Amino acid sequence: MKIMLLNGPNLNFTGIREPGIYGNTSYESMMETVALEAKRRGHALTILQSNWEGQLIDWIQQAYVEKYDGILFNPGAYTHYSYALHDAIQSVHIPTVEVHLSNVHARDEFRRRSVTAPACLGQIAGFGMNGYLLAMSALELCANPREEQK
Repeated sequence: MKIMLLNGPNLNFTGIREPGIYGNTSYESMMETVALEAKRRGHALTILQSNWEGQLIDWIQQAYVEKYDGILFNPGAYTHYSYALHDAIQSVHIPTVEVHLSNVHARDEFRRRSVTAPACLGQIAGFGMNGYLLAMSALELCANPREEQK
């Protein structure tokens, strides 16, 4: 599978920002682990991070043009208010799984609502870096639902 992994605002500061919530593992180390696992599974993975909403939208549209099979997306704080990202995800018709490092449903009230999740296949939250791996598995199942039945 050709997969695009998008990380939104402040994810590049993982390991620095609020380690009690997001852990001590650096962003670079997390993404290296995810990339190695994607390679082991035979996927072509592109990892991108931006603090800019418009850049994330451009990459979602690029995924369409470049015929990606799936998107793993941690929109960060944009999760809670970016209807533009929702519309971008919905418009490209690419299976997308929303990922959050922390359990957003056990945190502040405003974090419990996602405006981007309804445009996605589903949401995985609260498993730290493993959430990306779980999301990758979800994409595999959705792309090849009959493979598991063999």
